[in-house]
Amino acid sequence: MDPMESIKATFFQECEELLADLEAGLLAIQAGAGDEDTINAVFRAVHSVKGGAGAFGMDALVHFAHVFETLLDGVRAGRIAAAPDLLEILLRAADILADHVNAARDGGAVDEARSAEMIRDLEHATDPEHDHRAAPDLAAPDLAAAGAPGVDQPDEFGFTVTRFNPESLEPLVVTEALWKIWFRPKSALYRKGNESALLLRELARLGPTKVRLDQTELPDLASLDPESAFLAWEIELEADTDEAVIREVFEFVEGDCDIEIRRCSTSESPDATSESVITAIVEPPPSRATVNTESPASVKVETPKGEAVATPAHATIRVDPERIDRLIDLVGELVINQAMLAQRVIESGLPQSSNVATGLEDLESLTRQIQDSVMAIRAQPVKSVFQRMPRLVREVAAQTGKSVRLVTEGEATEVDKTVVERLGDPITHMIRNAIDHGLESPERRAAAGKPREGVVRLAALHRGGRIVIEVQDDGAGIDRKRVQAIAVEKGLIVADAQLTDEEVDNLIFLPGFSTANAISDISGRGVGMDVVRRSVQALGGRISITSRPGQGSTFTLSLPLTLAVLDGMVVDVAGHTLVVPLTAIVESLRPKPADVKRLGPQGAVLSVRDTYVPVVDVAAILGFRDYSKSPCDGVVILVESEDGGRAALTADSIYGQRQVVIKSLEANYRQVDGIAAATILGDGRVALIVDVDAVIAMRRRDTIRDYQQPLAAAG
Repeated sequence: MDPMESIKATFFQECEELLADLEAGLLAIQAGAGDEDTINAVFRAVHSVKGGAGAFGMDALVHFAHVFETLLDGVRAGRIAAAPDLLEILLRAADILADHVNAARDGGAVDEARSAEMIRDLEHATDPEHDHRAAPDLAAPDLAAAGAPGVDQPDEFGFTVTRFNPESLEPLVVTEALWKIWFRPKSALYRKGNESALLLRELARLGPTKVRLDQTELPDLASLDPESAFLAWEIELEADTDEAVIREVFEFVEGDCDIEIRRCSTSESPDATSESVITAIVEPPPSRATVNTESPASVKVETPKGEAVATPAHATIRVDPERIDRLIDLVGELVINQAMLAQRVIESGLPQSSNVATGLEDLESLTRQIQDSVMAIRAQPVKSVFQRMPRLVREVAAQTGKSVRLVTEGEATEVDKTVVERLGDPITHMIRNAIDHGLESPERRAAAGKPREGVVRLAALHRGGRIVIEVQDDGAGIDRKRVQAIAVEKGLIVADAQLTDEEVDNLIFLPGFSTANAISDISGRGVGMDVVRRSVQALGGRISITSRPGQGSTFTLSLPLTLAVLDGMVVDVAGHTLVVPLTAIVESLRPKPADVKRLGPQGAVLSVRDTYVPVVDVAAILGFRDYSKSPCDGVVILVESEDGGRAALTADSIYGQRQVVIKSLEANYRQVDGIAAATILGDGRVALIVDVDAVIAMRRRDTIRDYQQPLAAAG
């Protein structure tokens, strides 16, 4: 890959993090929880995006970010109040900034009219008295027109450069707002794709500048190292600003340059020994520290008494996801080989107290620790998915004319990255559904005694070895009579069907079901919740719904934490070894004949603590034998299906609980009804992993067919 393309890819990855921080900060300010640090963080996010974009010549992105940044600078300085109306503008501006970043990354286009309108709104909010209808292009200011001192010819970046001999410096004309800046880049600055000229241009935006090039360290051409940095600059800046604003110009390259910033007053000469250095950028940057210096190469940081030294940020490293996936596969093979060795030891008849058996126990423990550590590397917080939703809520609320507030909880909850990547679409469908169908209009809410603003809650938590995602609204709840009537009208159920409230609620997951009166960009095509259910099932999860009339509805997704390993119960079914996921198992038992009741030609139910659950003969369903066997002749595994219902799976015997490595059956063979995946056991045999929900659904279809055949014959 081209080195510049690699650097650009890193920039866009950082942009995703910066945009997420930007939106999180704006939402915190909107909620009244934004302090000075939050406002500064928001400003730095936009400033960093602009700085990186400038290095790659992304003019449209730089222009928009500059206008955005100017308004945020006014908010940060206290000149502009962070009123609710202004925050709405800032949030919409954050959305358009994200569009500019996406367009720069993917080569797409931005809605120019929408972007231009937002620029006018930002400029008007910055300076309401000025006419911004013909605003100049801020992406490339004319520094000569700005009154920059120096008569030398400007270069292609728009600032004048005076080459000088350090021994013959002219005296400075000192004013109350004169800053003297000494700037020496390191070679790392250029390796990361940054450009000194762009930083100098950013300084010129603050006020008139005079730039002198220091080339005293430049070696002869014969000894010149093209990958090293030898040049430095001395800049005089006339600007009525503070040093923090100047520091932020170099924030994007901190640690990759040496810099001094000095303020000169009318009573001091620029080279006076009484000058105090206000700050110096070092790695990591000190927090409100007093810095004394004798030379640019020697920086001493003194922390005021009672103030703690800033703790360096936690170091991170970027790794290609393919390398992690490869590591996951290797650890899986390690687990399989460890299980094979343990099986061989058992077959050899070695006692459990032998050195080999003890060593294998230690190996098993270490293997589990390695596996857990690798899974932790692969785990990611759901924050990356949750942070996309505020924009969605704003857009759907605007389309529907509703006032909506999104509340998120558990953003730090971690789950396998594959699950995170595929969570976006289901959550998006559910939130759109909650706003469009769940929440009432402001007028109806007011008439019902509710706040005009509806609330959608998005939460994530760990429960029982799985991740649970909840999408809850405080709307009107499900109109069950209307849902059942629509299902009858669409031919999804018979007219005289007797359904429980839970069964009626689950009708919305049927293909083709929709309660929308008209097709729109939001809903009405009858594919939304059906897509959600299939997406969740593809992840090995289940979805359920609870609703209370007048109080709202809650959709609950239950998903496995990882798609790479599985804790399961290994069972024997008609001579075949199967694995039942442990997360679906409630208990196992040996039923008594009195607990089993026949139901229909082939069916049966099992009495478990005064509750009857259907019996599912797994061997017959999967075609391992052509007859049903009595549940009393083996063991029964009580499982819970995706809709919260229970069923009793029959098996001949249980081998025990194992952790197995999941292997895709579709990728290596083909899809098999009732089977979710496969694994390799310790003895080298392939075992099939049961899809509990699919097996139960297959049994239901067989039961319906068993009843329909006699009726058809009688008719």
